[in-house]
Amino acid sequence: MANFKSLAKDTAIYGLSSIVGRFLNYLLVPLYTYCISAANGGYGVVTQLYAYTALFMVILTFGMETTFFRFINKEDAQPHTVFTTTMATVSTLALAFLALVLYFIQPISCFLGHEHHQEYITIMAVVIALDVIQAIPFCYLRYQGRAVKFASLKLLFIFLNIGLNLFYFVYLGHTEVIYVFLLNLVCTAIVSLCFIPDLLRIKWNFDFSLLRKMLSYSWPILILGIMGILNQAADKMIFPFIYPHKDSAIQELGIYGACVKIAMIMAMITQAFRFAYEPFVFAQSKDSDKNHTYAVGMKYFVIFTLLAFLCVIGYMPLLRHLISPDYWDGLRVVPIVMAAEIMMGIYFNLSFWYKLIDKTIYGAWFSFAGCAVLFLVNIIFIPHISYMACAWGGFAGYGTAMILSYVVGQRINPIPYPLRSIGVYVAITILFYVAMELQPETWPVVLRLGINTLIIFAFIGHIIYHDFPLRNLPIVGKYFRQ
Repeated sequence: MANFKSLAKDTAIYGLSSIVGRFLNYLLVPLYTYCISAANGGYGVVTQLYAYTALFMVILTFGMETTFFRFINKEDAQPHTVFTTTMATVSTLALAFLALVLYFIQPISCFLGHEHHQEYITIMAVVIALDVIQAIPFCYLRYQGRAVKFASLKLLFIFLNIGLNLFYFVYLGHTEVIYVFLLNLVCTAIVSLCFIPDLLRIKWNFDFSLLRKMLSYSWPILILGIMGILNQAADKMIFPFIYPHKDSAIQELGIYGACVKIAMIMAMITQAFRFAYEPFVFAQSKDSDKNHTYAVGMKYFVIFTLLAFLCVIGYMPLLRHLISPDYWDGLRVVPIVMAAEIMMGIYFNLSFWYKLIDKTIYGAWFSFAGCAVLFLVNIIFIPHISYMACAWGGFAGYGTAMILSYVVGQRINPIPYPLRSIGVYVAITILFYVAMELQPETWPVVLRLGINTLIIFAFIGHIIYHDFPLRNLPIVGKYFRQ
């Protein structure tokens, strides 16, 4: 129980930087969609380039984040050596990438359709390099249990980014897409400078033999990461090449990208949970009761992501105003994308069985299968149903990887997941979702919000009654135990 209290505390702190931070970052979604018209495809450019950014972030970190936690928690590990070896490797990759992009900037810009705006590519290449270099120091903060500093730096970036965007787009009235990328660069550089004092205090010790072991462990995770990010970003990268109406492809992509932002509450919860859960799992790997711990952790993850799903759907009449009405036609992708994100989170939780036995190659195969399904769905259906194919492709891809990981994992390293209890929550969520969706659009918004609020409270009541009795809560619980 003490372990779960620690996990809950760290998740709450990491959630401050992930969930709350990204929620504040939602301010940029209405800002961009209202200032950059859907008709000119400006937000489509943002969606496209950030998809490539996500992919190269995964490639250049080379699976070293998970590898870092695995090796720094080994019994004979020397933390400074593990950190500095990892840091030097990732930084070298980042700088080599930046040099290559700058050298080949013209053909890259032409390939992406931005031959007249090479500065977009240049700026984002520098952002990627800085973000990659930051990744390992952020991991070190998590290893040291410095969740507050971790969250503070993440929030620093977010508040700076929001403030500067409001200043340039609202106060100064700029509408050019380049400011989206340029302001990101400024904020990323400032956060990078904040790590300098910590890096100067560390005794650097690069270990080539350790690096060979780490690379042997990390390359399957790299494949896993690439497949995983392609499941999230490939649709946005290939859409302009597959959509038959080239003149409106970026416009359609912008609509999809804006609406997906509303669905990203699932990614926020998954990320916050991952930041706390990954070091927690590796630290618990020697515990005799670890499988029970993982099973309970999975159940709680599913419960709260399903609650988040219902909250987003229930308050969609309000949340849709986060984006301009020009983009509302794409809101039908939101429940599909959120369901896909839930499956991605479950897949992440399932992945620890092969990470803990150093068989990360399994993850690469599962992710490859999921990615293959995603590409197939997108290639076949984008010409017919536009960005709806992107949403369903992600759903099918994550579902494939999740099922494969569960089936194989239960044969090799069985964990007693409470499937019956989880299944009840899934069934209730589907029932409540249908009840929300069947409400006529002609009903007053206040009435629909009221009904949906009651539905959400009913779900919360089920959680409290079956899994979180109030008598067990601190402070409040004493009144229920009397």
